[in-house]
Amino acid sequence: MRRASIWIFLACLCIPSFALYRGEIYSEDLRIQPLRDGRVSTTFSFITVLEGAVPRNPKALGQLDESQHYALFPLTLGQILREYAITELHLTLNAGKWNYDNWGHPHEAGVGTGAELWAWMGASEVTTVDERWSGLRNALSGLFCASLGSLDSRRTLSPTVAFPLSGSTPTFAPHELRHASLPSESVCTENLTPFLKLLPCKSHAGLAALLNPQKVFDADWHGMGIHVTWKEDTGVELKLILQAVFNPVRTSTGKRRDWNLQSLFDRSIERSCPVASSSSVTVILPEEKGYQITPENPAHVNGLVIYDLSSSSNFTIPSNIAMYWPSEHSFQYPLPPLTPVTPLSVKRIIHGTTQTRGVLSISVTNNSPQEISAGYLEMMPALLTLWMHTLKVEVNSQIRNDLLSGLKYHPPSPQSNDRLSPSMLQAVLTIPPKTTLKISMEVNKAFLKYTEHPPDAMRGWDLPGAVFFPLPQSSHDTSSSYDWERIYTPTLLVDLPTPDFSMPYNVIILSCTLMTLIFGSIFNLLTRKWVVVEIQE
Repeated sequence: MRRASIWIFLACLCIPSFALYRGEIYSEDLRIQPLRDGRVSTTFSFITVLEGAVPRNPKALGQLDESQHYALFPLTLGQILREYAITELHLTLNAGKWNYDNWGHPHEAGVGTGAELWAWMGASEVTTVDERWSGLRNALSGLFCASLGSLDSRRTLSPTVAFPLSGSTPTFAPHELRHASLPSESVCTENLTPFLKLLPCKSHAGLAALLNPQKVFDADWHGMGIHVTWKEDTGVELKLILQAVFNPVRTSTGKRRDWNLQSLFDRSIERSCPVASSSSVTVILPEEKGYQITPENPAHVNGLVIYDLSSSSNFTIPSNIAMYWPSEHSFQYPLPPLTPVTPLSVKRIIHGTTQTRGVLSISVTNNSPQEISAGYLEMMPALLTLWMHTLKVEVNSQIRNDLLSGLKYHPPSPQSNDRLSPSMLQAVLTIPPKTTLKISMEVNKAFLKYTEHPPDAMRGWDLPGAVFFPLPQSSHDTSSSYDWERIYTPTLLVDLPTPDFSMPYNVIILSCTLMTLIFGSIFNLLTRKWVVVEIQE
């Protein structure tokens, strides 16, 4: 009987690992895309699905929650979602400026510089949405070692049109959105370590073994995202995204754009993740010819090369996927002018000659041969005041107010903690084909107390980037039929009226010098004894 039990136990071990976790599915994918400027874009996607799971009803927050048992889904994140009854959550931490004109749209749209957090929560009489939003920020701040606790009422808004629900909407309560961003937040290894701990295999196996912090944070652009959505027909889906743009031309000795997994990450895939139902590496082939890719004979699907790395495939592990151009001695950068990859190109600056006033200017260029309607969102902290009566819309130096509609402006409002909420500007722009539309408005810069300035006050203040987003399509609307995604403009650095913080230092130095001279002279007069010394010849 004992021997039979042992054989049954060994037979269970032979079953594929992912079949043991019923109701939970884990898959991973790596997308690699060579870009036209010689860089290489990489996107890691780790997806965990809780089949049949539903978000917690916020009306039951005062009651004891049912026990949650996860095998693949991260318990630490699951407890936060249940504690604050979160229906949908999106958190991104990015460093650098995404170049839409040369790199196109990213595989994950959230590429705004710094930290961005937004969540949909159901209303409840037990605890308010703002109370749960505060708890969510602090919990995620501790989990990912980020300064998310700074996303208080001074940075929180509810732009529901630009950030709609990505999944299904539960019917148990009306939902509200909370959105906040911190453009000055930096991304480093202390954020990547808790990110990897959310994976079932951590960084010991599977595609996550490639994530070398020294290589990832040396990339020209890098960012990570945590996205939780609920779909009625599937369940709760957790998608962990890590994106990086490498520059092999900069790191190679021969100025070549050849790349492989070893050169990009300084690591290789030693073994597959045993609990992953699917694990693959997808290479997006460039339009130009003359390249070679190894290993050969992969699966080709619509310009994509797919390597199956799951434990059930016949792919050899370890693997070092590579792409090279044998006839190319060194990479020649394409000469300007270059045609932008995306249908819209956006530039945003703030200029002025004084520290109290300025002008905010936005240029939107439609690169497509058809008219595009886009939503425009500006979320400005109370550091700047927008003067709406100075708003101008120009095309070829001619005023075109007819190209702007649906204008909504929410000025800063005082809060209970003697702080001002940020202002929000929303509008719909209609950009004619092959045309540049310019928007400008005057702004006032706030005069802060000397205690409200940061330690590096002379550096200035970071302002979040504007957001351009596609509008919901209707059956009779053809102007917005072009398929594009949300676009973030780069952050701005604004110089506010700043006091001379060196003056106290100068006063202290001068006072100490005078006190030293006066005290030293008087002390010598009072304590020293003056005598006549005869010098003998």
